[in-house]
Amino acid sequence: MTKVLVLNGPNLGRLGSREPEIYGHLNFAELSERVLALASELSLDAEVRQTDSESELIHWLHEAVDSESHVVMNPAAFTHYSYALRDAAALVTKAGLKLVEVHISNPHAREIFRHNSVISAVASGVIAGFGVDSYLLALRTI
Repeated sequence: MTKVLVLNGPNLGRLGSREPEIYGHLNFAELSERVLALASELSLDAEVRQTDSESELIHWLHEAVDSESHVVMNPAAFTHYSYALRDAAALVTKAGLKLVEVHISNPHAREIFRHNSVISAVASGVIAGFGVDSYLLALRTI
């Protein structure tokens, strides 16, 4: 069975209550349920995780390489400036695994500082702006 780590960065644990006009009303547990339901339907062995810690997210990317797991990742604010996360993400794709960068909102339709992603250049692809469906589209890609 194909393994997938669905990794989420800072503040995503606050879905549903943090800026619902941008990120929607679905909370993180509900997002996880939707992701796991589709993963099961697609015969993917998925695990959903969230952290506010850059180092933990990097560790999980190393784990993905070691366990030969594809990655769906919403790096959240780390998207724009974490070169350490970018380097760890590059290890995933260099290992021949897929890494799909996802965003709930469309960063290019928001503040200018959100327009730059240091992750995109090493990702297999980017899906943004479709709400939580961005995750589901990423799973279908894998």
